[in-house]
Amino acid sequence: MTISDATPDLATSPGATTAPSTDQAWTPRLWGVLAVLCLVMFLDGLDVSMVGVALPSIGTELGLSTTSLQWIINGYVLGFGGLLLLGGRTADLLGRRRVFLIALTVFAIASLVGGLVDNGTLLIASRFVKGLAAAFTAPTAMSILTTTFKEGPARNRALSIFSVFGASGYSSGLILGGLLTSAGWRWTFLMPVPFAVLALVAGTVLIPRDRAADTGGHDIVGAATLVSGMLLAVYTVVSAPARGWADPLTLGSFALAAALLASFFVVENRVAHPLVRLSILRVGSIVRANLSIVALFGSYLSFQFMMTIFLQSVLGWSPLEMALGLLPAGIIVAFGSPFVGRLIDAFGTARMIIAALTSLSLGYLWFLFAGSDQPNYTIAILPSVVLLGVGFALGFTSIMAQATSGVDDSEQGLASGLVQTSAQVGAALVLALTTALVTAGSHTATGISGAGFHQFHSGLVLVTGVALLGLLVTVSPLLRRVLNPA
Repeated sequence: MTISDATPDLATSPGATTAPSTDQAWTPRLWGVLAVLCLVMFLDGLDVSMVGVALPSIGTELGLSTTSLQWIINGYVLGFGGLLLLGGRTADLLGRRRVFLIALTVFAIASLVGGLVDNGTLLIASRFVKGLAAAFTAPTAMSILTTTFKEGPARNRALSIFSVFGASGYSSGLILGGLLTSAGWRWTFLMPVPFAVLALVAGTVLIPRDRAADTGGHDIVGAATLVSGMLLAVYTVVSAPARGWADPLTLGSFALAAALLASFFVVENRVAHPLVRLSILRVGSIVRANLSIVALFGSYLSFQFMMTIFLQSVLGWSPLEMALGLLPAGIIVAFGSPFVGRLIDAFGTARMIIAALTSLSLGYLWFLFAGSDQPNYTIAILPSVVLLGVGFALGFTSIMAQATSGVDDSEQGLASGLVQTSAQVGAALVLALTTALVTAGSHTATGISGAGFHQFHSGLVLVTGVALLGLLVTVSPLLRRVLNPA
């Protein structure tokens, strides 16, 4: 398959691919619908990062190793990413409102169960179920938004607000997680419950009813091969350090995972209603956006995972101290994201993504070289936190805009689901590799007890390399234009 180098206009904003039409009056009901969708988007993003702060406390109380702890994050991320594309398709077939409300109910119940259980396996299972629910709420929320708000200024404005809440959810999880963990790690699981119930009640009243599609079908085989292949690949990466990379079971698991993922692509070429129309991957800008989101989320969540354990388990920081220490990143994302749309209009998505990944790479490099067993916050940590906040704020909206730019309205859901899937599954794989590197050679209960900064060095090298590879992918078209101006 050949990837085209043709790139849509890089100066477009997220909604600029559709022709503007008559503006739409923003009634109280419309504001209410948008508030419900933004709240759910915020909770979906928040849950990826918030629980990470509580991992040391969870590990201590439930006796879980670092390898087991990362499954609390990856269980959610894999459930979320593995079924995102199927979630959007299900909403089209069964009705967006119905799927959204059912999935939100499951999300609330799984949150409640996760905050009450005393068993690590059950906790991980509740996280996976919660991720599955989010895989249906996220794309359904997007489709409800695009069908409720008319094309043009109203939809563009709604999408801008929606994106800000999504980015803020991912970035503010560390801060909220630190505050809640200070009161007890279970609150990081229980906090979303009342907000999910509130969104459920409001959504039942405000979200307009819609009809299910008359035609179409599910790609059950495609969904099964994708989810099972990704789960097996991540499990193999996580378990390989203890078992041995050359162990026959490790090699066999890798081979089976590769076969399942290859089967997914074969299935997508043959079924009548595929999860992914593979020809969309011939558009170079879309492919680069999906690779960029892997670099952004994979490095960001993995760095967060290491910082959580390093600051609390190695340096002895309290969850509240860590939340305050990382607060600048959340502030930058929350207050900077609303202005990214204007920057995209002025400079284009490609240049904004380059700036984002450059900022992230510099943040990782700074901590890699300035970090130590007793790092000075102002010198070693704060510059990295600021650079990561800037990178995430610039990158999230820009990548989402590029991933859907130039795509026909009939495939906006596919393009949006594809980039969200890349973000979640890519983050899960990078996190699994990072965890394997950090815990390599450790045999303690937590995997890093009594360790120092050196224990995290290889993990930091990995996340830096991932960010730099994403930067290289994004900048490659511009380099080709410079080297071959004709």
